[in-house]
Amino acid sequence: MITFDELTRDASPELRVITNSARLVAATDVTALICGESGTGKELIARAMHAGSPRSAAPFLSVNCASLTEQLADSLLFGYRKGAFTGADRDHCGYIRAAAGGTLFLDEVGELPIGSQAKLLRFLECGECLPLGEVQPMVVDVRLIAATNRELWAESEAGSFRRDLFYRLNIVPLALPPLRERRDEIPKLLRRFVDEAAETHGLTPPTFDKASLKLLYDHSWPGNVRELRNLAIRMTILFAGRRISPANLPAEIRIPKPSIGLDSGLPLRLPDEGIVIQQLEVDLIRQALARTGGNRCRAARLLGMTRDTLLYRLKKYAIA
Repeated sequence: MITFDELTRDASPELRVITNSARLVAATDVTALICGESGTGKELIARAMHAGSPRSAAPFLSVNCASLTEQLADSLLFGYRKGAFTGADRDHCGYIRAAAGGTLFLDEVGELPIGSQAKLLRFLECGECLPLGEVQPMVVDVRLIAATNRELWAESEAGSFRRDLFYRLNIVPLALPPLRERRDEIPKLLRRFVDEAAETHGLTPPTFDKASLKLLYDHSWPGNVRELRNLAIRMTILFAGRRISPANLPAEIRIPKPSIGLDSGLPLRLPDEGIVIQQLEVDLIRQALARTGGNRCRAARLLGMTRDTLLYRLKKYAIA
């Protein structure tokens, strides 16, 4: 089980702020919501929180909610009795009861079907778990940590995610910054991943020249830390013991994508019916706040404005 010390070994100041908050939350039983793009390490934070909690000796179970139907989600989470539905040929306790005393991590919780969201809310409020085919709920002691790469606040406003569940999950939001916002970590993470890959496969680790490191630093890393780790494994296997130059790097890193400008033919276009600029600005501010878990400094960076400018607009538009 990974620890906070391991997570922060090569961490940037931005990530240390989040991990320090997570360390404080870990000592409690409060529900936490970890937000961030795919590949930023949300499950690693959840595992570190479990390892640093009073529940560390109990199970840590992880469930990916993506693409689950309501029946499948209900049966996986809450369990079922034999005969509860076609194919239920035995009792199944479900992940919630299996994690009793420990931590249940719900990854991509924004994908959970609406019906299952209602049952999850009931569990969070009362600790009650009702398996399919049972008539009496069971009280289970489980700490819940959820994660999402979606803007649940905006989805709750649109009605595609239960607003009451969002507020119940969002007691302590932890917003992980993408790798492009903490580029100083790239050389250290790259070295760690290369050394790990070399040890795993019994190879001599490669090195990177200055030009290749510059390209890696400038890359946007849409896949975040996961993309960097995969690249390190690939380079270690293909170029073990060699010095890597730009020619050895994948094309998507060697050849940066052209920026999209107003003359590129691909910008946002004004619809025929026109727009309300003020409403557009309010929507963008709310999206930025949702994406950053309410962190106003990071939201201001996403919007290309100073924090003071953002604070002025929050007050101007009465955005809480």
